[in-house]
Amino acid sequence: MRLEEVPEPVPGEGEVRLKVLAANVNFPDALLVRGQYQIRPPLPFTPGVEICGETEDGRRVIANPSLPHGGFAEYVTASARALLPAPETLDDAEAAALHIGYQTGWFGLHRRARLQAGETLLVHAAAGGVGSAAVQLGKAAGATVIGVVGGKAKARTAEDLGCDLVIDRTGEDPAAIAARVKEFTAGRGADVVYDPVGGDAYTASAKCVAFEGRIVVVGFASGTIPAPALNHALVKNYAVLGLHWGLYAAKDPAAIAACHAELTRLAAEGAIKPLVSERVPLAAAADAVQRLADGTTTGRLVVVPALNGGDPR
Repeated sequence: MRLEEVPEPVPGEGEVRLKVLAANVNFPDALLVRGQYQIRPPLPFTPGVEICGETEDGRRVIANPSLPHGGFAEYVTASARALLPAPETLDDAEAAALHIGYQTGWFGLHRRARLQAGETLLVHAAAGGVGSAAVQLGKAAGATVIGVVGGKAKARTAEDLGCDLVIDRTGEDPAAIAARVKEFTAGRGADVVYDPVGGDAYTASAKCVAFEGRIVVVGFASGTIPAPALNHALVKNYAVLGLHWGLYAAKDPAAIAACHAELTRLAAEGAIKPLVSERVPLAAAADAVQRLADGTTTGRLVVVPALNGGDPR
């Protein structure tokens, strides 16, 4: 990735042009630039799949830019029908980080896993952008939340987010992590597991999921796609649920708008608030994507174009 001056994007039919106020860095951005995502824009392209932007008539909105003109830029184009109002209680960087991670968390926990108040939720990578959203949503739903993280700094972040138990997986094998979960839950295990990691995280989940528990498969940040033993799911009576949030835009777009209304309400009540750990200028976007891919970040890194020549909002 390199920073260059390019022509401003021209909106197509049904699109609008937006001024980028802030662009959240997502794991799909790392996959996009590696050519490993399910969508492969023609080269050259600008990554950045989630922004808070401003319409020409001055409205502050949340949008998914139309690739190849992604959000790590000063201007983007986006579908006019898919624009969502940015919550007034969140600043630009926070609003940019609200959409994909929190929608994924809400659909995963409520639509797929049917999380209930009083249940135990296990969140892998709990200090990351996706995991921190799931932690907050789990607490808002009245669940007891166990967070698994890698390292002492991330453990402190997970504690600050409100996790009832934090497990540092550094140096631990899946069996040891599962044992901690079983001990904390008096042998029952986790009712719902939220897994954006895969690999050893999934192995640990299968060892400590409760009777009639639900493992929500969100992604594979570890780079290892697990091969679930379906005989184990049968014998232990748990469910493995896949979540592809992007499909809802095509299959049930009204559900996305309804979810956004609920997230806006939760933000207004202070129940959720995106954890923005760093705001960076456009020139630092490539480094931000690399650090996210390396797994060294906590919360969200957000690209703010105004940092290049002015104060961020």
